[in-house]
Amino acid sequence: MLGRYATGVAVVTTRHLGRPAGVTVNSFTSVSLDPPLVLWCLSAASGSRAAFTRAEHFAVNVLGAGQRDLCTRFTRPGDRFAGLPVDTGPHGLPLLPGAVAVLLCRRTALLPAGDHLLLLGAVTDHAMAPGPALLFADGGYHAGPG
Repeated sequence: MLGRYATGVAVVTTRHLGRPAGVTVNSFTSVSLDPPLVLWCLSAASGSRAAFTRAEHFAVNVLGAGQRDLCTRFTRPGDRFAGLPVDTGPHGLPLLPGAVAVLLCRRTALLPAGDHLLLLGAVTDHAMAPGPALLFADGGYHAGPG
């Protein structure tokens, strides 16, 4: 039933103990425009839990339609950044090349919600690039309008 609802695909990144961390999410949403606030969900059992619950900042990298490989890479165990060229943003945040949008955020709240954690962030900066975003619906990937 919920698979019928199309969502964008993003990789949320941060830096923890000097190392980059990142996870693929499709549970990303805008909460407020004034001030700009966003929210995303992380499984409470995620191997990246410590990185995201301790980091004060994170980046939301909205994937482009041609970035299914990055989507998959950040769902697998192991060093997700191995061999991947990344830019370094403010606060040492890893920024993924080719993202159609990047939002830099300061974490403002962390709330338990069932088997997930809700992370609320204040957007401190952002950038956009042309091209369609990667969408997920009906069990598959699709290109958004662009």
